[in-house]
Parts: sequence; structure tokens; C-alpha cells
Amino acid sequence: MGIELTILHWIYLLFIGLIILFMVLRRDTSLICIAGIFLLALTATGSLTDSISSIFNSFIFAITQLLSTILVISIIVAMSKSLTTTGINDAMISPFTKLIKTPTLAYWTIGILMMMISWFFWPSPAVALLGAVLLPAALRVGLPALGAAMAMNLFGHGIALSGDYVIQAAPKLTADAAGIPISEVLAASIPLVAVMGIVTTFTAFLFLKRDMKNGKLKVNTSTIVMNSLDTEPIRTLSNSSKKFFALLIPILFALDIVAMVTFNLQGGDATALIGGTSVLILILISLVGYKGKGLEKTTTFLIDGFQFGFKVFGPVIPIAAFFYLGDSGFQTIIGDFLPSTSQGIVNDLGGSLASVVPISQSVGAITLTTVGAITGLDGSGFSGISLAGSVASLFAEAIGSGAATLTALGQVAGIWVGGGTLVPWALIPAAAICGVDPFELARRNLMPVIIGLVVTTIVAMFLI
Repeated sequence: MGIELTILHWIYLLFIGLIILFMVLRRDTSLICIAGIFLLALTATGSLTDSISSIFNSFIFAITQLLSTILVISIIVAMSKSLTTTGINDAMISPFTKLIKTPTLAYWTIGILMMMISWFFWPSPAVALLGAVLLPAALRVGLPALGAAMAMNLFGHGIALSGDYVIQAAPKLTADAAGIPISEVLAASIPLVAVMGIVTTFTAFLFLKRDMKNGKLKVNTSTIVMNSLDTEPIRTLSNSSKKFFALLIPILFALDIVAMVTFNLQGGDATALIGGTSVLILILISLVGYKGKGLEKTTTFLIDGFQFGFKVFGPVIPIAAFFYLGDSGFQTIIGDFLPSTSQGIVNDLGGSLASVVPISQSVGAITLTTVGAITGLDGSGFSGISLAGSVASLFAEAIGSGAATLTALGQVAGIWVGGGTLVPWALIPAAAICGVDPFELARRNLMPVIIGLVVTTIVAMFLI
């Protein structure tokens, strides 16, 4: 099952450790990641010029991979600013202020809505749909922006994506790799997803309430994306016009949802539909709200949005570039220098771990959680879960039972780590919409997710 590890694997593992250490110490890791890219390239190619070029090429690769997310966040920010400057945003959130009256209600309302929408369309479009409307309402009742980002992140990229009960992309990958029916993986994942979700979200909420009580976390309205761009509200729109747009915008997004269901739009296609709708809303508001200056204001809003988007993503690109080397990015950026049997550095490390541990129910559960977490480090969440399915099949055959449970456990661990709750660039959509530091959000999620994985692994031991 394992592969003989090369010096490249060990260098990558060393820098993973350094990155985790620096994150724990609350230090920036961009320089560490750039050094890791250079050293990996130098070790593989032996060429100083190729190694230096690989740094730049890795940035290009990372930007290419992240570009759709950068674009949709930038457009949503631009649209949000137009809503604020015209006063439409106030009219939109007024109904939610009646429903969301406390920070507790805000946290759970945002989280549950995020989970429900993410089941059908995956989390990135759900973040775009919910963020502009619910975030201001949550802030006004005292929930910090970081708390709103945690709710979106844990319920969407955590619970909804790890179960993936509607779209079923994740369970299909793991089931095919394990050689079992997808229905078995779905059934086995229900208790694990439930335990992981309940433990993690409640733990995160308790930590959040504690830090709000002792003053470590406070509501700062400057963190609102819409207000972070130094906007001055205008009064050219009448109250009736504001109410019209406040009704029209949710209707347009609701039609997007209908289109997603009707035409089976998922993932990137769904995100593109949300982004395009946001551009049309921005144009319409600019033309109506600013009359003769509408053409110029449309461009101004877009410029502000893109400035915000690249400002948020700037520190993340070097880190994403390093982690992409753990998967398919290595061959694209550096070249074909890994062994012919390699499935990517991250997958090789996970497979090697599985091949050297003893076989038992307890060890099997711990190993699947660890393998899933390791393969999630590339920030995809999906690229390594096939390996988790293969490892689960191997352990289940040796133990004599538990193939579906082990497969589901590896799937849950891989997606919770890599799908967008711990890897900084994977959770950027929620962080950017809420105007918070993605690294701080990752640190906030770390302990709740670890506690959730430990409890879920223990539960899995009894289900095998």
C-alpha cells in the first residue's frame, strides 16, 4: 500500500511541521512556504535557475486554482458596497433583525441555513448567498464577524460537505475506491457526520461565548465587508425604491437556486451563476442609484471589490502554492521527479503511514482519521479521499468488518481538514465575506475540529 519515500517527501513533511509550528505561534508562514517551494525544486531539479523560476510558477499555479474564488468574492464585495451606499442593505436586513435577536440565535440561524443550502449547491455559492444579507443582521445583535464566519464554515464546509448527501460526489469517490456500494457509505456516514458536526459546532460555540464574555472577541462594524471600503451612504433612492430592490435581490438569488436545481448546476457552475447575478445587480443599482454617474460608479465599485479580493488573497497565494505541490501541482510546477508509482507527495505520505501501522479496530479507526487528515492538507478535501477509501478497504479486510464505517471516517476527516475548516485558503470564501483574517479563522476552528475528530474516531471504534 505504501511507497518508498524520497528526500522530497521528507522535505515536504518537515515544512508542514514548520508551518504548523509558526501558525501555533501566530507568526506569518508565507516566507516558510516560499523557502519550502525553493528547496523542493532545488532538490528535485538540481538547478538554481529552475528552482527560482519554480517560485514564480507556483504562484501562477495557485492563482489559477484560486481565481474563480477570488473573482466571486471580489464581485460580491463590489455588489455589497453598492447596497450599502444606496441604503438598500438596511432595507434588506430589517426582516432578519426581527428573527435574529441574540448572538446565539445569529450563530445557529446562519449555521443551519448555510448547511441546508450547502447540501444542494455546495458551500461556496451558499457563502455568497448568505453573507451579504445575514452578516450585517448578526453583527447588529452582537455576534462578532469571526463568529459568523465560523458558523458558515463549520456548518457548510464541515457538516454539509463531509456528508454530501444530495450531490454525493464525496461518497462516490470513497465508495468506488473501497469497492463497496455508495449506499453503504452514505448510511455509515450518518452517525459519524452527526457526531462530528454536533461536537464541533457546540465546542466552537462554547469557545466563542467564552471569549465574547471575557472581552477577547468584540463586534467591530469595520469588519463588515460592505463598510470596510469607506463608504458614504447616498440618499438618491426613495424608500419605495429601496424596498423594491430589497425584495428584487432575494428573488433574483432565489431564481438562481431554481436554476441550479432545474439545470443541475453544482460547484463552479453554481458559483458562476451567483457571481454573474451579483454583477447584474451591481450594474442595475449603480444606474438607478447614481443616475448619470452610474457608468463610472459601476467601474468604481468593481475596482474596490477587486482591490479587496486581492488584498485578502495576497498573503494566501504563497501558502497555497506550497501545499499544491503536495498534489498534482508538483508535476505541473517542478516536473516529473517523483517515483513513477507516486500518487502525489501527500497521498504517498498517507499511504506509507497506513502500511506500517498494526491492524486492529482501534488502530484502524485512528489510522483512517489520520490518513484522511493528511490527505486533506492539500486544501482540496476531495483529492485524497479515494486513498482513504482504499486504506479503509485494506483495514476492513484484515479486521473482518467495518469497511463502510472506516471509509466514511476517512471521508469525514479528509473533508473537514481539507474541505475548508482548517486549511487557510480553503476557508477564504467565508473569511472574506465576513471581513476576517482567514488564518485567525483557521486557528479558531483548530481546537473544535480536533476535539470533534477525536470524539468521532472513538465513536467509529464502536461501530466497526
